[in-house]
Amino acid sequence: MRLGVLDVGSNTVHLLVVDAHHGAHPWPARSVKAVLRLAEQIGPDGALTRAGADALVEAVTAARASAVELSADDLIAFATSAVRDATNAPEVLARVRDETGVRLEVLTGADEARLTFLAVRRWFGWSAGRLLVLDIGGGSLEIAAGVDEEPAVAESLPLGAGRLTRDRLRVTPETDAPPSAQAVQELQEYVESRLDPVVERITEVGWERPVATSKTFRTLARLAGAAPSGAGLWVGRSLSRTGLRQVTGFIRHIPPSQLSELEGVGAGRAHQLLAGAVVAEAVMRRLGVESLDICPWALREGVILRRLDQLESA
Repeated sequence: MRLGVLDVGSNTVHLLVVDAHHGAHPWPARSVKAVLRLAEQIGPDGALTRAGADALVEAVTAARASAVELSADDLIAFATSAVRDATNAPEVLARVRDETGVRLEVLTGADEARLTFLAVRRWFGWSAGRLLVLDIGGGSLEIAAGVDEEPAVAESLPLGAGRLTRDRLRVTPETDAPPSAQAVQELQEYVESRLDPVVERITEVGWERPVATSKTFRTLARLAGAAPSGAGLWVGRSLSRTGLRQVTGFIRHIPPSQLSELEGVGAGRAHQLLAGAVVAEAVMRRLGVESLDICPWALREGVILRRLDQLESA
């Protein structure tokens, strides 16, 4: 069957159409993205701005049209932290439903962590043993660990790269200047304080194989020397803590416009990369992780796999 998955994230609205059936590898047929940066369109009152809601409706309308054009048998639509945390989320969701016909399911942070964990488990298989999975999104950081397909612990923290860039570093794409040393230090201290409550719970579960997903981790790994995306899905990629420290020390002094010129760095996320690197370094250090394997599957694939499991069960 052909499934469409519409992911309304903090940075992008991403439609992934795949050909899949239970027990088989989901093969992508088309990927369509619209960069909205919804996390940066949250007003002082915590509400998604009218401009942000307008852009979301337009992007969802276009995505649904693409899914129909590509003959998708089903469209699974979900939203993550940017919509979830908006104070006017019910109104925004109702407007999207009424104007596009698409009903967005809002995932909790724990749901994100569990579904991402499922995707990583299926990618690496049972031979990977007990997994630790880290995912830095635009609005949140997800951490999960366990030995089964359902993690023993699944945590979500408001430590997304977009959120921290906006709220802590006060950097925007228009600023085009690296943040001050004081701003970076204050961000590091804030991240440490938010990690404190979860480090012990994660450590108690333990793991044999630490893994990272998300565009942020993939970009950091590429800057640290991992193979480019053009090398294909099956090439092994990793990110060491030593390599991450070197990358962080380098990018903290570079304006976003120059950073976006580096291979592997997208122009739409260049200004968020430093905040993502700060979170990645802090969580690796606090958990004692020296190197992470990079998994090409993440939340969207987890949603697909869960739907296929449900259809098979039915």
